Amino acid sequence: MNARVLVTGAAGFIGFHLSRRLLADGYTVHGIDNLNGYYDPGLKRSRLSQLEGHPAFTFQRLDLADREGVAVLFDRWPFDMVIHLAAQAGVRHSLRAPHDYADSNLLGFLNILEGCRKQQVSHLLFASSSSVYGANSRLPYSVHDPVDHPVSLYAASKRAGELMAHSYAHLYRIPSTGLRFFTVYGPWGRPDMAYFSFTQKILAGKKIPVFNHGQMRRDFTYIDDIVEAVVRLLPHAPQGQNLWPEDPASSAAPFRIFNIGNHQPVALMDFIQILEQVLQKKADLELLPMQDGDVLATYADVQELQELVDFAPRTDLAEGLSAFVDWYRSYYGVGS
Repeated sequence: MNARVLVTGAAGFIGFHLSRRLLADGYTVHGIDNLNGYYDPGLKRSRLSQLEGHPAFTFQRLDLADREGVAVLFDRWPFDMVIHLAAQAGVRHSLRAPHDYADSNLLGFLNILEGCRKQQVSHLLFASSSSVYGANSRLPYSVHDPVDHPVSLYAASKRAGELMAHSYAHLYRIPSTGLRFFTVYGPWGRPDMAYFSFTQKILAGKKIPVFNHGQMRRDFTYIDDIVEAVVRLLPHAPQGQNLWPEDPASSAAPFRIFNIGNHQPVALMDFIQILEQVLQKKADLELLPMQDGDVLATYADVQELQELVDFAPRTDLAEGLSAFVDWYRSYYGVGS
């Protein structure tokens, strides 16, 4: 492709998989990450080791909150497109360390937006989250619904990022696409996610915490499906068109929002049962009340994504969890 793409959060779960796919497709990838200690930095370095041998991959350790460092990055390297995935993740962590979210998700994103403005990149794609739907009760979650009632600071920071990106699209005509990811899972995943910690605890014979007594549903989306959707969106920079009057998902500015999910929510207890079957080991459940900042269900309406890029998720949960468990056993040297 000969296009140079900046991928922020390249050592993260989605960033690693996406960078690997872009390299395979012929893009030149410049990855940045601060390799922070929110979860095991060794896992992040292991992901990077899978990328660093590729001649079209360059990596730089950089904290996005470093305004001068990000400015130098954009001064030194010309980018055709930017895929902004770096963020402080985690609903629970946002209750304990709120300033981490202001530094990374607000200030860090502002620095990226400024870089995109100076270079007038052809397309900015940025990670949002299903968490922005917050207290919304209508399912499936639609990009055409308002999202004005977040129930965690993490969700609020992601919604703020969407609004910041829209303002830059409006003021500076930076084509921007927001990606609302739904419960991403798979090999090389994040240890703070439930599927990862459940696997770890079940194999170790420890209790797994099941909140709201298991009465929740999640739209689990396999990593390869996430990557496929993002890659298909890359050449589709928004032009600016109000497709629906007063619609939150589109704008007269070059700005669009998409859900990227499996469009098939799974009950938490069914998820645990599938994981037990894959692991061939019974889980010891600790039933607990609902956690602060959590929601009962997530369910992605992906109609707009299907219409624009003919996207349809292909990986069912049993297949995806099997792939994850195979990787987990291999990476951590855990037998059956």
